[in-house]
Amino acid sequence: MDTRLSHVMDKQQQSDMTPDAALRDLMVGNARFVSRKMIQRDYVKQAESSADGQYPKAVILACIDSRVPVELIFDQGIGDVFAVRVAGHVVDSCALGSLEYACRVARSPLLLVLGHTDCGAVKSAIDRLALGHITGLLRDIEPAIADTKGYARNAKNAAYVAAVVENHVHQTIDRIRDKSPILAEMEQNAEIAIRGGVHHLRSGRVVPI
Repeated sequence: MDTRLSHVMDKQQQSDMTPDAALRDLMVGNARFVSRKMIQRDYVKQAESSADGQYPKAVILACIDSRVPVELIFDQGIGDVFAVRVAGHVVDSCALGSLEYACRVARSPLLLVLGHTDCGAVKSAIDRLALGHITGLLRDIEPAIADTKGYARNAKNAAYVAAVVENHVHQTIDRIRDKSPILAEMEQNAEIAIRGGVHHLRSGRVVPI
């Protein structure tokens, strides 16, 4: 008998899930990931079951880093979460549109901004890398660097990089609220929650901030 999980989130489950419950679900999933007790899933069956519709519990804005596969680190299956990924989780109009679609149109109750330790985009911004379109992207991380006091600007200082990463997560959340009246209103009406976290590459743990 195949005991792998094959069902997917449905409309009623999504409707019943509060933002806090969605965050708890992700954190419990991350604990499974860290403890190597991940749920065994029948992904092909989940793909089949979700072909006619999707009802994700959350949208996660994360970095493109190959070491931060959001579905895996939160132990989620097909149809469980939207993933918006761009270097340094920088928010441009396309990312904002994706977040608005996930929350307003598809009704996901949680928006999670996820930074991670040893972020290459953050370190490149600290080093003032100038190269093609990367230059403009990294410019959006500069305010977090400027607001991280008490350190010399040094990408080799792990404590400094970690502090910039946290500041950048908080500033990304502020930028989402400022640039998206849709998401700001939904948050004010308690239709969604906008939260932040940092994924620790070495342990696999996600720490809410």
